[in-house]
Amino acid sequence: MKYLVIIQITVTILLSGCGSKETELNDNKAYNFKVPDSIARAEEGSIFPKETGFQYNTEAVIPPQCYTRHEETYTPCMTCHQSYLYGDRPNTMNDSGLQTEYAFSDVGFTNHWLNLFEDRRDRIADISDQDVIDYLYTDNYSTLIEQLENTSEWDGPIPKIVNLHLGADAFDTLGFAKDGSHWVAFNYKPLPSTFWPTNGATDDVMIRLPSDFRTTSCLDGGYSLDTYIANLAITEMAIQDLSSVSVPAIDETKICQDLDNNGLLNIVERIDARDFFVGNASTKPVNKMLYPQGTEFLHTVRYVGLDQDGSVMVPARMKEVRYMKKHTFFSEADLHSRYGNEKQEKTDGNLPQYINRGTQGTDNGFGWMVLGFIEARDGHLRLQSQEETLFCMGCHTSIGSTIDQTFAFPRKVTGAKGWGYINLKGMPDTPYINQKPLIGQDELVGEIEHYLDSVGGGNEFRENDEIVKKWFHEDGSLNRSAIRKADVYTLITPSTERALALNKAYMTIVKDQDYIHGRDANIAPVTNVYQKIDPSTAPVLPKSKKQTWDIRLDWEAM
Repeated sequence: MKYLVIIQITVTILLSGCGSKETELNDNKAYNFKVPDSIARAEEGSIFPKETGFQYNTEAVIPPQCYTRHEETYTPCMTCHQSYLYGDRPNTMNDSGLQTEYAFSDVGFTNHWLNLFEDRRDRIADISDQDVIDYLYTDNYSTLIEQLENTSEWDGPIPKIVNLHLGADAFDTLGFAKDGSHWVAFNYKPLPSTFWPTNGATDDVMIRLPSDFRTTSCLDGGYSLDTYIANLAITEMAIQDLSSVSVPAIDETKICQDLDNNGLLNIVERIDARDFFVGNASTKPVNKMLYPQGTEFLHTVRYVGLDQDGSVMVPARMKEVRYMKKHTFFSEADLHSRYGNEKQEKTDGNLPQYINRGTQGTDNGFGWMVLGFIEARDGHLRLQSQEETLFCMGCHTSIGSTIDQTFAFPRKVTGAKGWGYINLKGMPDTPYINQKPLIGQDELVGEIEHYLDSVGGGNEFRENDEIVKKWFHEDGSLNRSAIRKADVYTLITPSTERALALNKAYMTIVKDQDYIHGRDANIAPVTNVYQKIDPSTAPVLPKSKKQTWDIRLDWEAM
């Protein structure tokens, strides 16, 4: 049987060999559950939230991780807050100072994410392992899509990919959706550490470029796979700031353009960066680290799936469905002005303001519309409330590390190898761009090793005991030799026991419907997090502990 994390197998293989005996799983502890023989369908429910008009947390853009106690030692904030040389990129938020101090508004000094401090262990004990497995093997995505298509009150976008609940089986080997919707899956390294499966979630991300980018301007015109592959690669080079990139074989005669600048029209597997896109998008200029107008992203956040042998994979059930579309293109000069306004508003202590456009989403002010769906109490997916959506806006608006407000695509495996559904097995722990050796180390290490060393644990909160036992020595130092022998899948996936507990913990949040108090699936109350910060006494991280980090990865380094 062939298993890949973020599953790349057919359903018939996935569901074969499922006996009813108690199974000995990958953490050497017996669990009495049976994977269902088929995937059930979630029942329908209301797709609209109950808006109260009251906003509990007006600073919901500050995520729970920002309240971590850094103890003047640890650097958990580096993956969000960065400053780069002026002119290096359009993102000029330059907020690396937030690594060292808790620079919040008066409202922000109080941690409103109360779910962090809830003890869920008794409630977890009341949920059986089989209940979790049955829940994971239920498709709530297809139910949502059918409701959006058949509800007259819905006039917003419908982020549809047929059989998306099946993960890799919805896409061909190059990542193109089999349903002809032109969504394309890509392989990427999950962002440290919220999106590591060991901390509670699996996910996948798909991109779609506008129709002009998928059609050729020569021959008989119309849809052209070669044109689409070329424009996806050109977008990749723009976002990752590359001079050339490998591609799945492209027939230049189908595009009528020389992509590798050799003076011939032939089959190419590497193309050079260029000033304009190709095909019917040939008049659209390429802009460094910016997507073209009309670019769409579809991101599904899922539970930690388990196969019958305990392998971690993406399950059918989704926690959230997130959708973004770039509705307006702003020039680099425009963006600099907008970032300047953001910084001034934060300096003045103003509370964040966004325009909510109902079923169309929430405008982040930088050209993107953000729309999200989340589980209702019975597990069907519904539209997020305005405050629930505010939780998404901080990360997709005004932090210094993102590239055009996105996270995953800048972390795509570079080139042809990166097209296809996400697969962490065999993925090397590559360093990030311009990463420097750790203090006391001569050689360059992988990003995950660097992160564990800088943060002092397996997540921002330093609350993942399993990661500590797995990759740290008893004296608190890293087990570097073990880390360097492991692939990304091994490094960041949980044991079966932890996966089940994390899923159960999140299920209690779904039952409570208190997402405004936090979505982190902590099992026990956290201890390394402030409930309230006193700015007059809060410690400051020494500048020597600040980290320069780049969201992009150096896939050629390891």
